[in-house]
Amino acid sequence: MKIKNLVCAAFVGGSSLLLSMPTAAQESKPPQVISKKEEPKMIAANPADVASLDVIVKSLYNVISGDAGVKRNWERFRSLFHPSARMIPTGKNSQTGIVGARALLPEEYITRSGPFLEKEGFHEVEIARHVEQFGNIAHVFSTYEARHKLTDAKPLMRGINSFQLLNDGKRWWVITIFWSQETPEMPLPEKYLKNGN
Repeated sequence: MKIKNLVCAAFVGGSSLLLSMPTAAQESKPPQVISKKEEPKMIAANPADVASLDVIVKSLYNVISGDAGVKRNWERFRSLFHPSARMIPTGKNSQTGIVGARALLPEEYITRSGPFLEKEGFHEVEIARHVEQFGNIAHVFSTYEARHKLTDAKPLMRGINSFQLLNDGKRWWVITIFWSQETPEMPLPEKYLKNGN
């Protein structure tokens, strides 16, 4: 697995959101259609992880991060996501030059990225945030840096996790994490390297 083909998330996006995985978007395959009977069930979360917009974003970065050999708490990860949630990496196909996206279930992220995160070590840290909110919906543009170890001098990647969040009146849910990694051709704009609003 090549470092240049990792994104987080992100977060969920290294991703930060966030959250790191091969950019399946580069395969230029259409998103899978998931039937309702295949949707995951709601998982009870620790109230401290979902009480505010700020803490749910921090919880997502925290739960995917850790040193090599450290198991991630995937049940905690699952509890942050709404049953209809999707994680959407984007990237350019190195052979065709076409930019694409692919929608994944959080469970697919665990399967594809979990082994790498736990074997190699991966820490994704938010360095800036821009938030828009209207009523019970919010959009967070979260700029991240990712490192194998927190003590690494330079990040192995940077990018932006775009979080869509919902407050159902009781807690916050992650609805979507949509992310893009910085490249030499597409450096992060200065305005997204510092906090907004």
